[in-house]
Order: sequence, then structure tokens, then C-alpha cells
Amino acid sequence: MNRSLLRLPPYALVFASLFTLVYFFLTHEGLYAIDDHFYSRYAYQLATGTFHLGPDPRGLLHDPLHERVLIFAPVALLYRWFGVDIITTTLWPLLCTLGCLVLFWVLYHRREPLAAAAAILLLGLHYFSLNLSNYLYPDNILMFWCLASAAALLVGRRAARAPSIWGASFALLTFAALLSKETIVYYFPFYAFLLFRDLLARHNYRFWGVAVGTGVLLLAGYLVIYQFYTNDALYRIHLIERTNEFLKEGNYLVGNRDALVARITWQPLEFFLSTGLGGVLALAVAALLSKRPASDTDTGFWLGLSFTTLAFYWLGSTSLTHYNPITLLPRMTTPLLPPLCLAAGFGLRNFVQTGRGGWLLGGALLAAAAWVRSSVSLVYAGLSLYFFVAAWWAGPAKRATGTVAFASLALLAVGLCTAIRPVYFMRKPSVLSHFDQNRIFRQHLQAPARGVVFVDDFLIDNYDFYYSYQVPPGLTFRRYTAADSVQLGPGQHAWLLLNRSTLTNDELTRKLIRYSEQDVLARFPKRRTIAEAGKVTLYEVR
Repeated sequence: MNRSLLRLPPYALVFASLFTLVYFFLTHEGLYAIDDHFYSRYAYQLATGTFHLGPDPRGLLHDPLHERVLIFAPVALLYRWFGVDIITTTLWPLLCTLGCLVLFWVLYHRREPLAAAAAILLLGLHYFSLNLSNYLYPDNILMFWCLASAAALLVGRRAARAPSIWGASFALLTFAALLSKETIVYYFPFYAFLLFRDLLARHNYRFWGVAVGTGVLLLAGYLVIYQFYTNDALYRIHLIERTNEFLKEGNYLVGNRDALVARITWQPLEFFLSTGLGGVLALAVAALLSKRPASDTDTGFWLGLSFTTLAFYWLGSTSLTHYNPITLLPRMTTPLLPPLCLAAGFGLRNFVQTGRGGWLLGGALLAAAAWVRSSVSLVYAGLSLYFFVAAWWAGPAKRATGTVAFASLALLAVGLCTAIRPVYFMRKPSVLSHFDQNRIFRQHLQAPARGVVFVDDFLIDNYDFYYSYQVPPGLTFRRYTAADSVQLGPGQHAWLLLNRSTLTNDELTRKLIRYSEQDVLARFPKRRTIAEAGKVTLYEVR
């Protein structure tokens, strides 16, 4: 191996990590949906000792998010140490995102430096893994535990020393993933296949014995805890099924039967291409089709995990009682991303070493660009151009293949093209103006102010976050539409908080926000401007 290649993984890791941090701070939007508000509230309850493991004692809320303890438990620690704000709320998913890149580096920076560097760039600069780093969603957290679990399995099965420690670690990391989100089960068929193969070959008895034993003990203890607190050891499964029952009108055998064929045939491919994963898929397929030496077991491991997991995304169900394939949303793919990016890294390594397959890769990516016909086409066109030029340059004589210059150019092309989308979004204006709105709250809507604050239908569900869940007792919050029914008491005031970013947010105006700035202002004709911050204005109204 050319020792100069060893420089590539640390450069890639530093660049991708810094890029992630810049993206995190430039694009942060605060709480974005019901899910992250729920997780944040559970973290606050855990930090203050008011969290209940069982159902809500008031009978008001039964949701599966409540059971994903490792999403909000670390956030609870951050709340206790540093207080409640949007950075402490989203630091945990950010650390998990960066943790995946570090694990890539740890696994392969010496053994497979080019594959490690490529995987770091493909995952670290992927728009949706970056996008999910600044929201308190389970997806990037699950991604970290999934990768750590798979890595422990890979290393533990070939480790000459301490197989028992690796087996216990594998079980603990898999259990941690289960405490984050249920879709770790999509890894289980591949895990079961390796267990069955090792048993037939009479290999790794100690590793698997400790792993299975530890896993059984953890799962048994988990079920006992649920039995104690809820009188139902399978409470979490039953809760998921009740949720599926509630939503069954939208599943593919009751309310959406006509879309079933499309969902299990071409729609997943179109989805993956539209989310920017076409290059990763093409390189993973190239790794699958390439001739590998028998000693190259790592490529086979990550390919096997990638494509078995992909098969479950394509055809599997989120329910045991209803056939309901997983929703084709980018955030649902995060468990798939680490093995797929590593497989793609090996595919790029093979191309750099041999120069073979460049014309096919360029053609596949050009076809993807023509199919999606969106801004992602620019990414695919750029990668396609690189592979065409690189294939021509290598030529029949394979000149330059395997050199540091050829490898560096490949990584540069992958990095630049993958970074196009996140750079574009880093330059866009805020769609929620969280930090401007937070400034208004902190400077003008604090005790001893007393009265009513009229807010939009998005803010009405999470305004308490701006007060670290301790709203001043003299303030109440109402929707704009309640203006005519509110009566002010002695010494009380009324304010109108207008966030123009929220009122023009495309995702909110499709379903939640059905009024414009002019509609709101017409409802409050007697108003006086108190403060402005960016697109957020606070009025006093009468």
C-alpha cells in the first residue's frame, strides 16, 4: 500500500466534521415538528424527575416516542448540566452524526484508507444526514448505534482476543439501538444469517454465546420492567400496533391499495435517486459486481448488510398485523446509510485501483440525472462527468490508477458533488426564524409581564420550549382565531407575535397555516409595534 494514502482519511474526517459543524450552526431552525418537541419535553421531565415510564397518568398521551429512551435520556443530562435551549436539545444528534464518521475512520483508516475516506465524505456530506443533525429526531442517533453494533459484530467475529468482550459489546450496542428506534430489526436477518453460518462452520462459539446470552438477559430485564410499570411485558409492541391500527386507513391494503404495486416496484428506486443516493447506490453495485479476492471479507459484510436492509425497506412492513411498508421519507433511511456508504467506499476504491467500470458508472449516473430532472441532477451530472473523464484518462493501459493523485482526484470529485446540496441550503434564509423569535421572547415576553399572547397554529404547540418549559404564570398563549373571545383582566395586556417566516413556510402552509400576514393583521387593526427581529414582530394590541 502507498503510505501516502494514509493521509486521506484524516483529511476527509476533519473536512467532513468541520463541514457538519458549519452546517449545524448556519441552518439550525429550532424545533420543527411535534416529534422533536415531544422528545425535548420527555428529556425535561426526565431531568426534573417527572417522567413516567408507563402511560401518561392523566391518560392524555400514548405514543411510541415515549418509549425511545436513548433519544431523550442523554438530552436530559445535557439539560441538567447546561439548561434547556436549542443547542443542548440537538447536541446529542449532532454528536451521533459525527460519531459515525469517527467510527468509519477507526475501522478503516489504516487497512482501507481510500474506502474510509470515501465513506466519510459520502455520509458526512450527504444532505439528509446533515439535515437530521440539527433536529432531535431518532434517525441519526439510531444510525450511530446501528453502525456501532455492526462494527462490533464485524470486528468481534474475527478478533483473536477477548471474543467475550466483543460479544457482550455487540449485544449492548444492539440493545441501545432498540432503545432508540424499532427499525434496528431490519438488521436482524443479516445478523441471523451470520449466526447460522458460523454455527454450521463451528466458528465463533464464544463470541455468539456471550452475545446471545447477554442479549437474552437484557431483553428479559427490559420486559420485566415493562411488566412492572404497565402490567404488559409487550407494551411497546402493542403500542406500535395500536398506532398502526389508528393509521390503517393510509396503509397499502386498506386505504392505499392502488399504490401498492408502485410502492414495491419502482417507487423506492425513484425515491433513493431523488434524495441524492444515486451515486452511493451505483458505487455499491460496482463493489458488488467487482472481482474481489477471497480475503476481502469486509466488502462482502457491508454489501450483505446493505442489500438485506435495503430489501426490508423496499418490501418490509412496519406492522405485524397490517402490510404497511415504511414511509419513503429521507429520515427513514439512516440505518441503511452507514453500510451502504462503506460498500460504496469499497466500490470507489476498486475503481481507483483498477480503472475498470468508469464508463458504466458515468452512464448510470447520467441516466439518474435524466430520470430525476431536479436539482439533484446537477450532483449526478458532476459525478458522471468525473467518471467519464477518469475512465478516459486511465485508458486501456490503466495509467495513473492506484496513485495518490488519482485517488485524491476521485475523493475531490465525490466531495465537491456531494456538497452541492448542503451548500445551497446553507445559503438559504431561515424558514422559521427561531433565533429571532427567541430573542423577542427573552427580551419582551418575560415576567412580570401579564396578559395574553396571540400566536400562530405552529407556535401554539411549542411556545413553552422558549421558557425552558416554565412559562411565567402571568402569561397565557392563544391562537389568532381566539382574539374575539379573550377578555383581559385588570393590569393585563395583549400582544400579537407575528413570525413571517412561519406564515410563508411551504411545509406549514400546505396543512397547518391557512392564513396570510394580511389576514392576521386585519384581525388586529389596533396595534402598536413593540419590537422587531428579522422577520418576527411583536405588537401590543387592543
